[in-house]
Amino acid sequence: MAVICPSILAADSDQYHHQMERIGRFAERIQIDLTDGQFAEPKTISPEEAWWPVGVKADFHLMYKQPGAAAEIILHHEPHMIIVHSEADGNFLDYAGLWRSLGVKAGIALLPQTDAVVLLPALDHLDHVLIFSGKLGQYGGSADLELLKKVDYLKRQKPELEVGWDGGVNNQNISELVLGGVDVLDVGGFIQEADDPTDAYRSLERIAAETGTT
Repeated sequence: MAVICPSILAADSDQYHHQMERIGRFAERIQIDLTDGQFAEPKTISPEEAWWPVGVKADFHLMYKQPGAAAEIILHHEPHMIIVHSEADGNFLDYAGLWRSLGVKAGIALLPQTDAVVLLPALDHLDHVLIFSGKLGQYGGSADLELLKKVDYLKRQKPELEVGWDGGVNNQNISELVLGGVDVLDVGGFIQEADDPTDAYRSLERIAAETGTT
């Protein structure tokens, strides 16, 4: 079944704490979005300030132009996964080798304009590809379902690859995303801005489960 993965995007520690409180009591896996203020604006909390509840899997999505130093700090937190952008600086294969040797999964995110073919040389070293359809550093993006072509392409190249989606996930489009092969749905505004975040999360979980059995 596709995984619903609520996300955190916070400019300061108070906002971070508030957002984590809204999702920490029900989420089994979360995505912590961090920005550097350059590759993506505005700037979020620093990697040193990140935390999450015990027992929850935490994926870090680094919207950094130069993610290497931030990733080193995050490794000390023992995350589930670190995701950097294919458009960022640095050698991803060097990053991935280190992370995986420490038991941390390695992922790459693709901006809408980046063709999935660029990942072919790295596919054997990838645990996850994040199809990004949102606005860097912001909630409230839209889900461009044309980008599902990237999911199809990647799954044909490596069927066991976990593919995530970030941007505009809601109760109106989640079925199409699941049917399109998305394994992990990173959800920001639909959950964080809901009057009842638990109910919003459960509604997505229910639709994903029903879609997966049809």
